[in-house]
Amino acid sequence: MAFLGSATRNYRFGLMREMMDREGFDALALTQGDFFQFATNFHTDVQTWERPILCVVPRNGEPFAILNELSTNHWRFSLEAQHLWVTDAEFYAEHPRLHRRVPLASQWAEMAADRLKRAGLNRSRIGVDAGGGPLARVPGLLPQLRIETATQECRKLRMVKNEEEIALMREIASLSDWVQERYRENIRPGRLVQELDMAMAALMAEESARRFPGDNLEILRCWTLSGPASCAPHGDGRSSGARIEKGHGMVNIVIPRLNGLVVENERTWFCGKPSQRQAELFEAARAANEAACEAAVTGEPVCGIDTAAQLVLERAGVAELILHRTGHGMGLLGHEFPEDMAFNTRPLMEREVYSAEPGIYQWGLGGFRHDDTVVVGEKPEILTKAAKDLASQTVG
Repeated sequence: MAFLGSATRNYRFGLMREMMDREGFDALALTQGDFFQFATNFHTDVQTWERPILCVVPRNGEPFAILNELSTNHWRFSLEAQHLWVTDAEFYAEHPRLHRRVPLASQWAEMAADRLKRAGLNRSRIGVDAGGGPLARVPGLLPQLRIETATQECRKLRMVKNEEEIALMREIASLSDWVQERYRENIRPGRLVQELDMAMAALMAEESARRFPGDNLEILRCWTLSGPASCAPHGDGRSSGARIEKGHGMVNIVIPRLNGLVVENERTWFCGKPSQRQAELFEAARAANEAACEAAVTGEPVCGIDTAAQLVLERAGVAELILHRTGHGMGLLGHEFPEDMAFNTRPLMEREVYSAEPGIYQWGLGGFRHDDTVVVGEKPEILTKAAKDLASQTVG
């Protein structure tokens, strides 16, 4: 089954309690959507700046949550499916009720203060995942409460995955590989790039329904840049009407999120035979990607992944075409922690997961990038396995 279960719940709560012991916190307060999901396994369905939420994990005692009324039935669905790791939840309203009254959004701070007091945490020291927001008003209501921003320590909780998380990421990677094969069958001259991507996203949805019925698939990206536009890693801002042309190089991105975890899978393609320069840049990018994956070794520095890729591109004489770091952490979000790969000298930890996506970009010609999701180990495990040799990537 693809859904994260009690093994991951116990693992994550163990990490949180170890952190509380280490930092001297009586509880953790999680107010951001990704951290809320990390602790509850609930797919956050609001923008937290607009509809604030809170999950409190005490060092001793059961966790509890505060949510907006909009989430009421979604929470109930998740509870009935036995997916939730936190079951004690209270809801506030964002419209005036005549019956079954609950606190209003304007009373959020008072509601949180009351809930903390009932949990015996009104005189505690609480670490929070992000500063500011309505939680910052609560100490004014509970003068003996101390709330301290612990963003960096909270981020560390998400870096090392357990075996259940990695097993799920393998399944997501397999789905993304399947989608890359569908791209291979569908790239052709004259096709609208956006129409191609929408068609591939539809096929992903159908395949996910077969593999993961009843699970939570989000198609974060099926996105292609074709021809000279691909020299801008995030696009040229002129996607409407763009078509694949014979001789174009393309970079595509397949990013599914399933049950709260994300995998990246990116490949470079050619519609028809590439030019000599295109082939040279393709091979340089492919070799850099492979070097980056091979460098994801336990105990080696995080920045070694970036160094390995850059050395390949330096030796190929194309380092001046680099426009970004080699990768970033993977997990709950498409871009996870650490985000400073190129400058991070700490040792890599077993079962961290990274993107390995060195790219080179030549103005007027295009971009060349392969992106694999790789698990750190004594021997790194590459989760994404779609072909990336020149012969396989020449289609249309």
